[in-house]
Amino acid sequence: MNESRQREPINWGDLARLSPVSSVWGTDRGLPVDRHYINRFLSDHRADIRGRVLEVKDSGYTKWLGGAEVSEVEVLDVDQNNPHATLVADLARADALEGNQFDCFILTQTLHIIYDIHAAVREAARLLKYGGVLLCTIPAVSRVNYEDGGLETGDYWRLTRAAVTRLFHQPFRPEDVTVETYRNVRVCAAFLYGFATEDLDESTLTFNDPWFPLIHCIRAKREPGPCG
Repeated sequence: MNESRQREPINWGDLARLSPVSSVWGTDRGLPVDRHYINRFLSDHRADIRGRVLEVKDSGYTKWLGGAEVSEVEVLDVDQNNPHATLVADLARADALEGNQFDCFILTQTLHIIYDIHAAVREAARLLKYGGVLLCTIPAVSRVNYEDGGLETGDYWRLTRAAVTRLFHQPFRPEDVTVETYRNVRVCAAFLYGFATEDLDESTLTFNDPWFPLIHCIRAKREPGPCG
């Protein structure tokens, strides 16, 4: 029989609630916590955003971070009613789209809502030109997506770093894949409660504990072509 142990009482404070502060990822309070790390990751790799660029849903990141090196932007969406979409396809079944055509593919917070995630990553790699770069983010922790079917069909996956690494090592060479994982247990809890970036201090945002990941950010480069 386990003996009862002395323990300090926990003061839940503002977290003593059964519903979140915000049910929309903190967008009604400021910058969502996951977007803080997405913005940082993409900004760090803005040199990859060049040539012919593909983005999902809209071209917001390309417009923000892409400069004179961007020659053309396409927007991919499965929803044909999206006015921003220039290419309509399910990324997991995008064989109707010509491969080897993009220098950069910005794929943020999308793979977890695609059930056939392996096929989606293979197609993302195929759409890249030889030497092209995929900049991708995947949640490790998040509330369930309330869009596109919600609890039934709109959200499927939360991944560990080990899963992300194996997933991207299949269509890309391991030496061409870099996985950056952010952040810590307080950041994860804050995101689930719907706090915004502005609710957290800098020391909380910067401290990294790989055992409690919020988000994985992946840079994957397609191998050089047959001619080098």
